[in-house]
Amino acid sequence: MDAQTVIKNLHPLEVKVILSYPQDGELTAEGVEKTLSLKSGNGNQALSWLCAKKIVGETRREKAVYYEMTAIGLDWKEDGSPEEKMAAFVAQNPGKTLPEIEVGTGIDARDVGRAFGALSKAGILAMNGEKQVFVSDSDNDESSKKDEYFAPIKSLLEKGAVAEGRLLAENALSDAEKAAVKGLSKKRGAGDSPFRTVEKETVFFAFTGEHAALACALKAAGISGDEVGELTRGMLESGSWKGKNFRAYNINVPPSRLVIGRTNPYASFLEGVKDKLVSLGFEEFDGSLVETEFWNSDALFMPQFHAARDIHDVYHIKDPDRAKSIEEPHLSNVAAAHENGGSTGSRGWNYAFDRDFTKRLILRSQGTALSARTLPHAKIPGKYFGIVRCFRYDKVDATHLSDFYQTEGIVLGEEVNLRTLLGFLKMFAEEVAGAKEVKYVPGYFPFTEPSVEVHIKHPVLGWFELGGSGIFRPEVTASLGVNVPVAAWGIGIDRMALMALGLSDLRELFSYSLEDVRLRRL
Repeated sequence: MDAQTVIKNLHPLEVKVILSYPQDGELTAEGVEKTLSLKSGNGNQALSWLCAKKIVGETRREKAVYYEMTAIGLDWKEDGSPEEKMAAFVAQNPGKTLPEIEVGTGIDARDVGRAFGALSKAGILAMNGEKQVFVSDSDNDESSKKDEYFAPIKSLLEKGAVAEGRLLAENALSDAEKAAVKGLSKKRGAGDSPFRTVEKETVFFAFTGEHAALACALKAAGISGDEVGELTRGMLESGSWKGKNFRAYNINVPPSRLVIGRTNPYASFLEGVKDKLVSLGFEEFDGSLVETEFWNSDALFMPQFHAARDIHDVYHIKDPDRAKSIEEPHLSNVAAAHENGGSTGSRGWNYAFDRDFTKRLILRSQGTALSARTLPHAKIPGKYFGIVRCFRYDKVDATHLSDFYQTEGIVLGEEVNLRTLLGFLKMFAEEVAGAKEVKYVPGYFPFTEPSVEVHIKHPVLGWFELGGSGIFRPEVTASLGVNVPVAAWGIGIDRMALMALGLSDLRELFSYSLEDVRLRRL
C-alpha cells in the first residue's frame, strides 16, 4: 500500500507519533504519553494501531518490579511505624507486656505481635519468662542495631512519599532498602501493608522501513495531527472553526456497532411467573434477606439440632449476630411445640428450646421463612406467593448455586388437601417450566406431612428435583394461630427457568454477556 493511501487512514495520535520520533527511535507507551503530553492510555492506543498497520513492530519486553506506597505507608511516615513506637516506648518503659504496650502506644492489636517479632529478630528487643519486654542486652551497641534496622525503612518512606505516583523502582533502591521493602510489601491484599508490590511489563517498539516515506507524505500534505475531528455547535456559534484544519472524513471506516439494551431473559421470566400467579388470585409477599433462626427454621418445627443449622449450610451474620427480640406469643408457642408439643397435639422434639439461639441472624436459606411470617396475618381462605432469594453454602455446578431463587407459596382453606397441592405442582411443572414429563416422589421435611417432591425431566440434564412441598404440620400452623389446612411449596425457580428458556446450566441465567448466543435468541 502506498504512503498516500496509508496517511488517509491514520488517526491524529498516530500522526503525532510518526512526526515526533526519528526512524531509529525506540518507543514505549509511557514514553509516548510523556513526550506528547497525552492522556493515560492514549500512548498504548497509538502504538497498537501503528503496530496493526505494520508501521511499528515490537522489539522486546522488559519486566520490572515497583513498590507503591499505600495509605498506611503515608501514616507511618507521619506518625512512625509500629516498630518505632514500640522501640521508643520500651526504652522508656521496660518490663511491660505486649497488651500493656498496645495500650501505652496505641498500636493496633494485630500489629503488636508482628512488630515485636521483627524487633526481636533484629536483636533490638527481648522478652523474659514473665512475658515482659526489655531492650535487648545481647549487644552493647544497641544504637547501631536501631540505625541498621530503621534507617532503610525511613528512607523508603521518604522516597515513597515524594515519588511520582508513589512508585519506587526496585532497581533504584539500595541493597538495604531492597531487603527492608520485601518485608513491608504485599503483592495482593496490601490493605494492611505500607507498600504494595507492582510488577510491570514494558513493551518496546521500533519503526519499520516505511517511516521515512510516511513522515514525508504527512508533511507534504500539511497533516500535523492537530486537525479538528469534529465540528460542534459551539464552534459554529463562536466562529472558532475559522482557520482550523479539519480531518478528512473517511467513509470506508466501519461505524461503531450499537449494542441495544434489553431486559435480561431471566428477569423477564420471573416477571412472567409473577403475572401468572397474580392472575390466578395469589397475593405476593416479600421480606428481608436477613432472617432470624426463629422464622427461618424454628417456626417451621425444625429442631435446633437439625443438620441444616450447621455453618456449612447457612451463612451467619457477624455484626450484629442476634435480633433484639422475637414476637410474642409466637416465641412461646413455638418453644412449647418444640419442647413438648404445646397445644398442637404433638409430643414435640423433647429438648430444651434455646431462646437465645433462636435470635441468631442469618441469611435466609429457604423461602418458607416468608410463608411462616405470613401465616399469622393470612386471610382464610387465601393464596400467597413470593419470588424469594435464598442463600446456602453449596458447591456451584450446573444445577446448584450458592444464592438462588425459590417461588414459595401457601394456600389456606378448609377444603385444602393433598390433591389441591398436586394440582398446583402440575401447573408449575407444565405451564411455567414447560416440562413434558413430571413425577412426584415422597419426601421428608420437618414442617410438612405428607411431604412431596416434584421432579421434571430436562432434555440434557435428565431428571432433577424441581422443589419440595407438603401440608404444613399442626406444630407449624397452630403455633402461629392458624387452624385450617395449609398447602405449601418451595420450588427452585432457577431450575424451572432452565426448562422454560432452553438452557442447561444455572450459571447461564446470570450471564452479563449481551453476546451470549443462547440468551440472545430468547
